[in-house]
Amino acid sequence: MKKVLAINSGSSSFKYKLFSFPSEQVIAKGGAERVGMPNSIFKIKLANGNEYIKNMSIPTQKDAVKLLIECLKKYQVVENLSEIKGVGHRIVNGGEVFSSSVVIDNHNLHKLERIAQFAPLHNGPETEGVKAFMSILPNVPQVAVFDTAYHHTLDAVHYLYSIPYKYYKDYAVRKYGAHGTSVRYVAPRAAEMMHKNINIARLIVCHLGSGSLINFGTD
Repeated sequence: MKKVLAINSGSSSFKYKLFSFPSEQVIAKGGAERVGMPNSIFKIKLANGNEYIKNMSIPTQKDAVKLLIECLKKYQVVENLSEIKGVGHRIVNGGEVFSSSVVIDNHNLHKLERIAQFAPLHNGPETEGVKAFMSILPNVPQVAVFDTAYHHTLDAVHYLYSIPYKYYKDYAVRKYGAHGTSVRYVAPRAAEMMHKNINIARLIVCHLGSGSLINFGTD
């Protein structure tokens, strides 16, 4: 039975889901809160409904990853770490460097570190999460999935701001788009439910939460 982790690392949080394939069943989920702060909290909820909460010190993203791996083994979600066949990481901003999901090797890790400035509250912790998993699960493929990749087809007339062009040329100041991973799922699913051809449908997709986006897409 193959298992894949989906990870979302934040500035002071760490969220995860562990999927079993080919059923795509979520067999564990949870996260850490207040990472790097006093009174950190770690949660894990299993497929049988049992939930465990730990109040403890979690100084870094790497500590959160170590705790996750320990809990997966402790609660027998995995018997052997070799069952984990991949780890997917949500990365907020891929800049102009990444236009699609990529397997993270040392070369791509260096690129991630270089573009951390484009989303300093997100990309930095996310990159630290990637490095933690690469250290703890060195033989498991790590994949970066970028929120901005979906929006790479935007024309310059739409992504450039009405400010001097030098700010884009020198500092890459532009619109990158957000929540593209959500839009990539919602758009074809909405078209399917409305019996529309996604290749010709014109859809407005709303992602509304603590971060919000309204996206208009055409073929």
